[in-house]
Amino acid sequence: MVSTNYAPEHAGIGPYATQIAEHWAARGHETHVLAGMPHYPSWSLDPAYAKVWRRTEERAGVVVHRRRHTVPPRQTALKRAAFEASVLAHGLVAPPSMARPHAVLAQMPSLAGGIIGARLAARWSVPYVPVVQDLMGAAAAQSGIRGGDRAAALAARAETYALRRAALVGVIHETFVDKVAAMGVDRGRIRLVPNWSHVPSPSAPRAETRARLGWGEGETVVLHSGNMGLKQGLEVLVEAARRDPKIRIVLLGDGNQRAHLRELGTGIPNLDFMEPVGDDEFPDTLAAADVLAVTQRASVLDMSVPSKLTSYFAAGRPVVASVAAEGGTALEVRRSGAGVLVPPEDPDALLTEIRRLGDDPAAADALGAQGPRHVEAHLTRAAGLARIDALIDEALGGPST
Repeated sequence: MVSTNYAPEHAGIGPYATQIAEHWAARGHETHVLAGMPHYPSWSLDPAYAKVWRRTEERAGVVVHRRRHTVPPRQTALKRAAFEASVLAHGLVAPPSMARPHAVLAQMPSLAGGIIGARLAARWSVPYVPVVQDLMGAAAAQSGIRGGDRAAALAARAETYALRRAALVGVIHETFVDKVAAMGVDRGRIRLVPNWSHVPSPSAPRAETRARLGWGEGETVVLHSGNMGLKQGLEVLVEAARRDPKIRIVLLGDGNQRAHLRELGTGIPNLDFMEPVGDDEFPDTLAAADVLAVTQRASVLDMSVPSKLTSYFAAGRPVVASVAAEGGTALEVRRSGAGVLVPPEDPDALLTEIRRLGDDPAAADALGAQGPRHVEAHLTRAAGLARIDALIDEALGGPST
């Protein structure tokens, strides 16, 4: 596997890459991962790797080959390009020292990882299978990154190079299919491999967790978890907190926009910034909130489906999605039956739904209860890993699914 993100990263695509690799190792396969240095979602290098240039380590039976790269604390097109270039250069100059594998799977959105995966597979003459988690060309155009138009063109070319060389292409959502096909990939080689809920169900009583976190019994708590980046458009939550002091807005996690959001929220007492919590606390923290928020800029349509949604659904709390109605995120929320949609970048519309759910706990509980049902029916880890196994088996000449 080639995946710039990997454990101990606990947000984004890192947990999916880790669980796939550990699943293969548990089945008795010799499994190698070419990964970057842990840095996400804070976009700051894990101090444990501060002086590491290259490292080979074993985690849960998986051999992980680390290669150093730049870590830009703020995202611009130029800095993102430098990040990808450093991943690409180091991965090609110092590929893993290992026996010839049966196949190479690459986790994209790392453009460099996709190119490295394609090059290594060609070198070893084995099937190459990328899994598209985000579309970076579309992301550069839609996320608001400075210099995004030029970056989008370059990213699209890199994606096209990587995807056209694949035996099969996995996509996590059907809204990606048209984009991938437009890059010249035969639709007959595209397979749907949705992500799964990678966190366990909550276990602690909600009242107990709320008391530990200092959340009042009668207040409405809205929680956003995960990356604080440009595409999330989290300014809408800051403004919602400013307009209604009775609602507590909690931003849990890290990201390159965290400092900007803190500055924007100066003087708003009901806006809390919460450090990332451990994997053992995370499910209970989500479940303790009254409402779970997912937000995206209005321009974000078909480049990303937030991985946080699978965790939100497992938590059993209602989701309020401030996203474009025609995008993949909105489709997933509607499909789950566990949330409501509001127009993006509209704090008043967001507050209207939050107040409605806060004033009617029974309705909020009933809506949230649809999430675990959706997870059990469609998003279990076993089902997700089985889809990945089937993808690899087919690429190796096994039966089509």
